[in-house]
Amino acid sequence: MKGALRLIYPPQCLGCGNAVAEDGGLCPACWAEAEFVGSCACSRCGAPLPDDGTGTEDEAVLICDDCLRQARPWSRGRAALAYRGTGRKLALMLKHGDRLDLAPALGDWVARAASPLIRPDMVVVPVPVHLRRLARRKYNQAALLSHAVARAHGLTHLPHALRRLRHTPTQDHGSVEDRFRNVAGAIAVAPRFASRLQGRAVLLVDDVMASGATLAEAAEALRRAGAGPVSVVVLARAVKDT
Repeated sequence: MKGALRLIYPPQCLGCGNAVAEDGGLCPACWAEAEFVGSCACSRCGAPLPDDGTGTEDEAVLICDDCLRQARPWSRGRAALAYRGTGRKLALMLKHGDRLDLAPALGDWVARAASPLIRPDMVVVPVPVHLRRLARRKYNQAALLSHAVARAHGLTHLPHALRRLRHTPTQDHGSVEDRFRNVAGAIAVAPRFASRLQGRAVLLVDDVMASGATLAEAAEALRRAGAGPVSVVVLARAVKDT
């Protein structure tokens, strides 16, 4: 039956819809534009770093310039892709294009990127969206990704542990300072989940990290509620053009 269905509906590239060999794959053109983040990346935010070819025994010592300048309220971070080329295209398709069908494959990529962060008894929590935005979009793309991460690693998923206290403008424009001001005090732990977070390591999941302002506000909320160490993982990390 599967063979017959593949003849009628062959697997399609996640990015452009062209035929590919397997479900959840990319065609050669989209693959060429996809910058998957390897081990040579900032251990705090997942930003890819230049590889001098010498390698290192301890990747945890790698810190990007942004994380040296800006203190992060989380301990470790990873990203699956750089936010440009195919990475940007897929993130926007998931977030604004109603492409929920992308979530399983993209979630698997995020789960793979999160592997070095996983700890026993860790809980997985997505960055929340405000009810007004949720009513318009109908879903929280971060929660779709966090569900896949929790399932892949056999962890507890708490998709409603964080909530937005107020509606905030999108973070697409403005300076770093503007972005931090925009989300200040906008995220808190839902009281009914506070006891489940006490002392437990948390993996915070979002679709994109640019300045890190939203993730920082979410991480601070978790810490204020008594959570243990917070790590972050995103589908795509914004990077400076070189």
